[in-house]
Amino acid sequence: MTMIIQTTGINSPWYNRKSSIPMEKKAVLIFDAAQRSALAATRSLGRRDDTIVYTTDSTDKALAGSSKYSSHYLQCPDPNADTDIFLNWVKNTVEKYGISFLLPVTEVTSRTLVEHKNELPACKLPFSDFSTLLNLSNKTALTQLAQKLDVPVPYSQYCESPYDIKWDAVHFPCVLKPALSKVLVDKSWIATQVHIVHSQEEMTALLSDKVYFNQHPFMVQQFIDGHGAGIFCYYQRGEAKAFFAHRRIREKPPSGGVSVLSESAPVNSMMKGYAKALLDEVDWHGVAMVEFRVAGDGTAYLMEINTRLWGSLQLAIDAGVNFPALLFDGEFQPICEVTDFKERIQLRWLLGDVDNLYLQLKDNDVSVAKKINAISTFFRPKFSGRRHEVNRLDDMGPFWFELKNYL
Repeated sequence: MTMIIQTTGINSPWYNRKSSIPMEKKAVLIFDAAQRSALAATRSLGRRDDTIVYTTDSTDKALAGSSKYSSHYLQCPDPNADTDIFLNWVKNTVEKYGISFLLPVTEVTSRTLVEHKNELPACKLPFSDFSTLLNLSNKTALTQLAQKLDVPVPYSQYCESPYDIKWDAVHFPCVLKPALSKVLVDKSWIATQVHIVHSQEEMTALLSDKVYFNQHPFMVQQFIDGHGAGIFCYYQRGEAKAFFAHRRIREKPPSGGVSVLSESAPVNSMMKGYAKALLDEVDWHGVAMVEFRVAGDGTAYLMEINTRLWGSLQLAIDAGVNFPALLFDGEFQPICEVTDFKERIQLRWLLGDVDNLYLQLKDNDVSVAKKINAISTFFRPKFSGRRHEVNRLDDMGPFWFELKNYL
């Protein structure tokens, strides 16, 4: 579905200067506007001459909605609270604004829209069918698929309930991993959590306290001592079109978490091969983040696949792999493979980096020398090859919005 934007003069942003004819623009609705990935997608697609971008989230204001590249911000019902109310709102909004392309960026929103795609008015949604999406998101099904394809995975027990655990095969520390990170119960969503446990007593308490271990499948998995790594991919109807990788320089919390300073890096050929084997097997369509844990001996063990856009998306765009544009264009026409990107491009989430510094300075276990080094590296300038994720001179609205909420 497309919409015609009527222009009133040559100064209109929708005026086709070459033909002097109003352009036909496709209307895009980007969900989960509180996410930094939604902001990156809004800036990517909002700069184009052939789109008009709407953003939405369940709050009255949101990060991506503060961007000048968001034509309108629309408040929607919370998809975590009631899927029926949310879906009715989406149906009405698609019809009212002539939306051609839907782009959710969180698991709840994407799974909800993909599962109920046939109930929505005709519009593009850049995902594989629901069963394929669910099987990749399901860590138990994914681990079994990886074993079939000889992709390394930690030793795993598959359990429907705590009664299925074979305690004599459990070695601590181990990992309690729910099959799904979000589960739908009575039309509302419950978040689950992966737990690293160090004793049978701790494990027994978690199994008793967390309802999702009693009512939903999970794994007891071998703990891999190592570091995390990932491959970012885009597929167009079963064909690999783009791969990207980065390394994390600083995270929040400092011990490991959300990336606050990252750098584009070469794609590891071994992990790329594993990712390609998995995504080829399911004839994937859309983006995917394939996550690994790399052990001391160099073995990359598959952890999970996230079938949506990721937090450091802006880094890939800055380095030359514009995943939102690939998703959009890939719904309307065949696209060419992206064969390379700029390495050593850095992306800094400034306020996240402030948190990283604060956490290190207040940690009594961090030495004075390390605290001085943290201050030095935080303030050390880098005059080329680094961009800020939220605060950009051509679009400062999101930064002022984020700063106000941060303070």
